[in-house]
Amino acid sequence: MGRSGGAQSSSTKAVLGVVLLSMLIVLGALGAACGLQRRVLYPRPAAGAAPPLPPGATRVALGPSSDWEAFFLRPAEATAPFPAVIFAHGNGELIDHWLRPFGVLPRAGIGVLLIEYPGYGRSGGSPTQQSITSAIVAGYDFLTEQRDVDQRRVVAYGRSLGGGAACALALERPVAGLILESSFTSVRALAPRFGLPGMLVLDPFDNLSAVRELDLPILVVHGERDQLIPVAHGEALARAAGSELVRLPCGHNDCARPWAQVLAFLRESGVARPRTGG
Repeated sequence: MGRSGGAQSSSTKAVLGVVLLSMLIVLGALGAACGLQRRVLYPRPAAGAAPPLPPGATRVALGPSSDWEAFFLRPAEATAPFPAVIFAHGNGELIDHWLRPFGVLPRAGIGVLLIEYPGYGRSGGSPTQQSITSAIVAGYDFLTEQRDVDQRRVVAYGRSLGGGAACALALERPVAGLILESSFTSVRALAPRFGLPGMLVLDPFDNLSAVRELDLPILVVHGERDQLIPVAHGEALARAAGSELVRLPCGHNDCARPWAQVLAFLRESGVARPRTGG
């Protein structure tokens, strides 16, 4: 009996050891997957010195430590208070890349605030859903404190990953409208395309739930040939918004700026007022 009992005890210990080792391997793999996903979600391109700013543009320091960067583009000719758009870019981009394209809006009498994400470009910190949300909310608060900005006519505009930031802002602050370009229903819904179970996603950015909750004008535009975030995501967001999807004849990163559609949306939603006179 003694020998048999000892053998059983040794066998039980061996089984428990295997189970424990397996659990440690699984936990290690899950930890690695969680760490890897943020490197994939936030590739953070390298940035050098700040680019020269166009006339009327200023560099803004945001955040509790004033180390989150933003560029504020004021319209050259506008009747104060003027409307403004807060833009959140894609995950492989920087605000540096959007200075020239967004010059269209100031020329139309609309201010623009280009928000940099924590850990991107020259901004301090690390990118997460929480820190990115904090940065765009800080940008909104900065804008609405400007005497020449009409706080009732501030619109959130997000492209790709930026759609998550724009939706987060719309849930936190009263915006006059929301523009989602080439964005996703949620990171969890997109994750399986990249081999990651949705349940492991740390930063879900649930845009679909946000759109369903919001009661405001929403414009959704998406490339018909998008292979990174399929157009089905844009279709679902547009349905939830109760609007027609604006389909662009492009993929994900090769789309021409949809300024005609954006300006029409801003006018129709009462954000941008039609110009009068000659």
